[in-house]
Amino acid sequence: MHLSLDELRAKVDEFRTKGLNTQQIADELSLSQTTVQWLSSSDYEVDDKPLDVKVGWRSIAVKGDRIEAVSYIFCDIIDEMVGEEVDTIVGVSINGIAFAQAISATMDLEMAVVRSISEDASGHLSEVYASTEGKRVIIVDDVYSSGTTMKKIAADLKDSGAEVKMCIVLVNKSWDDDVDGVPLRALIRAATV
Repeated sequence: MHLSLDELRAKVDEFRTKGLNTQQIADELSLSQTTVQWLSSSDYEVDDKPLDVKVGWRSIAVKGDRIEAVSYIFCDIIDEMVGEEVDTIVGVSINGIAFAQAISATMDLEMAVVRSISEDASGHLSEVYASTEGKRVIIVDDVYSSGTTMKKIAADLKDSGAEVKMCIVLVNKSWDDDVDGVPLRALIRAATV
């Protein structure tokens, strides 16, 4: 569904009222955090809007077998890039979790889940799922925009003793091919030119 700038701004306000932070709103709307911050500002000028691409992948997200089908492609890319040098798939909450689950099931690997605590703080690796300490990991998310989330998560995982082998997303909205030296792959690149 296409939303006008005013409708997007209203959605941002609605999500803020519900207690979501900038990163969570960006996840919900498939926009960059920079765009959400711009939409949140009281003096936003249409002429000053950041370059961004809204990604709508609801047609995939509404059915588990569609997520699994897309995840088979992720598995093929992981196999090509990393081979058997992976122990754990790390799903970024919330949108990367479904892909991580499907990939880990298909490849018979452990699954971990990381979520953001706030825009400034690092992420939190859930203790309910697999540990990443001493493991070779792949980070999975839906959209890569500015790289803020992925960079924080990759750095946190490295600091906690994981070896980050690759980051993989459904859509890369940038021209980045790596995340601080870690290969970044996407099924689709949708970068502005």
